[in-house]
Amino acid sequence: MRLRMTLALGAVLLPGLAAGAVVGDAAHGTRSYADYEKPQVCASCHDDIYQQWTQSMMSQAYTHHWDEIEYFELAVPHAGKDEMVAGVRDGCNGCHAPVSFLAGDTPPPRPEENSRANESVHCDLCHTVTGFEGDVPHNFNWITAPGRTKTGPKPGLSSPHHDTVENEFIKTGDFCGTCHNEMSPYGVWVKSTHLEWKEGPYFAQGVHCQDCHMPKGPGRSAKMAAESMVAQHLFHGAHDPGKLNGAIELRMNPLERELDYDGTAVIKVQLFNGKCGHKVPSGSVEDRIMWLDVTATDSAGKTWHLPVDPKGFAGEEYTIAAEVLAYQDMGIAKDLPDFAGIQRDGVPVGDRIFRMPYFDPEGRMTIQQWNTKSLGVDYRIGPRETKIETFTWTLPADIAPGRVTFRAELNYQKLVTPVAVFLDVPAEESATHVINEAVTWVEVFD
Repeated sequence: MRLRMTLALGAVLLPGLAAGAVVGDAAHGTRSYADYEKPQVCASCHDDIYQQWTQSMMSQAYTHHWDEIEYFELAVPHAGKDEMVAGVRDGCNGCHAPVSFLAGDTPPPRPEENSRANESVHCDLCHTVTGFEGDVPHNFNWITAPGRTKTGPKPGLSSPHHDTVENEFIKTGDFCGTCHNEMSPYGVWVKSTHLEWKEGPYFAQGVHCQDCHMPKGPGRSAKMAAESMVAQHLFHGAHDPGKLNGAIELRMNPLERELDYDGTAVIKVQLFNGKCGHKVPSGSVEDRIMWLDVTATDSAGKTWHLPVDPKGFAGEEYTIAAEVLAYQDMGIAKDLPDFAGIQRDGVPVGDRIFRMPYFDPEGRMTIQQWNTKSLGVDYRIGPRETKIETFTWTLPADIAPGRVTFRAELNYQKLVTPVAVFLDVPAEESATHVINEAVTWVEVFD
């Protein structure tokens, strides 16, 4: 799916390991499966690291249920009907099943067939990457040099099975950017996690992706190795509850603590990204939804839902939940020429949504990143950014005197529920995760 372009060399390469390198789309079919060792071979010495990897999304990049459905039910059939996006048929595998891509085995067998595509992003692929081609890492423009020599973050060592050489590139966020930046065939950045980090405060302070997603701890990198500080191969991110919990801090307060029964409450909610080095949500922004839900409960237990106050910026209609239809371009792959679309949000109407909408060539909101020709307003929360939302609520006539409690919940789904239902994606992918919550109150007098 890589946008074809000619670029100058953009990374320092290890001597002797990159001669005649072929990268990106051109690398399709230039290797064989036999060039790369299976992860189980690495496990014989690197047992702890292997077990960590098996629990990570890296080991499921090809087998994960939503990725399988998106690829085989949307991307592949769409690629066969639109020459502009035809590259997606092979190109998705450059990051999701890279050795299958290199071997020319695309589309690979379905995960149920248990082929080597199921190895997803594995040890011998990452530890034979020597650098990248171009000015910006993106769309699998890494350079791989399989063989006895493996690259890593430490000075070269010898083992009975292979040699190692220190590779500064593998320690940097640019290494991650080769797959965590993606440009659509229309020249639009549809994944930009690495770019968001590079434009933010953490890059300026020398904090790289691996510092948060592969934290170091005491241990042994191999059975025969001396104890040292070892990067944990957890790669925990949007699929890990521990990463999601508290990713955005939440506070709220009223402008007035005491109100007459016919008064108006104004509630402010502050959302601070003090944890993530990139915007939230990031990565597959077209799939994900994060929204702020605020309710009020009076002293008698009656509850009301509060819609957010509009701010009036261009494109804001995509950031406030509404009963509207979207994702009509799924009808291309599904052979539904008059497909009207499905519900866009699937969350309470009036809630604030932190998102950046993707638009297809006809200007319709899409979850198909390969079919994205333009982007809408970016209303996500950047690193160390605070967003403030207000909720103005005229007290209803039947409100009970006494304390009224306001509760704010910041919720997150990896996949918008209406899309998950339409494509019969397992419910866990669209399960709601509460990132954070806050409470405040006012006293109402009659």
